[in-house]
Amino acid sequence: MQKLPGSKGCYVCGRENPISLKLEFYFTENGEVTSEFSFSENYAGYPGMVHGGNIVAVLDETAGRALTTDDPDRFMVTSELKVKYIKPVPTEMPLVVIGKPVKKRGRMAVGYSEIQTKDGVVLATCEAFFVDVTEKFGEDNLEDSGWKVYPDD
Repeated sequence: MQKLPGSKGCYVCGRENPISLKLEFYFTENGEVTSEFSFSENYAGYPGMVHGGNIVAVLDETAGRALTTDDPDRFMVTSELKVKYIKPVPTEMPLVVIGKPVKKRGRMAVGYSEIQTKDGVVLATCEAFFVDVTEKFGEDNLEDSGWKVYPDD
């Protein structure tokens, strides 16, 4: 698996953000994006259950990253999300998120993601629509801005 870049300040992957979920994403051999993680009780809505906003943040990030399999420095912004909360997502439990590209056409793209338990029970899914905004960032100072592959802990 190939590790993907992360950022300094992102809520989902930010290495220097004290409230970040600090997910680390990897490309798999079959063209998907994945991360293994757990939500601490700090991200709960009700005791023992993750707040839906935290769930959708992970699904959104993962679906977008799935669209960068051809270029990890491609930046996509979300234009629409369709989320299904299938079962409560528990805090303090090892989880897996998987993202898959659905289609790309010009600057528009669709990605899919789902959060599962380690034994494959699907807890939430997302179909997400994105617009490519890579040209707004440029390529000169990505690493200086904190967008880089961080070493494994």
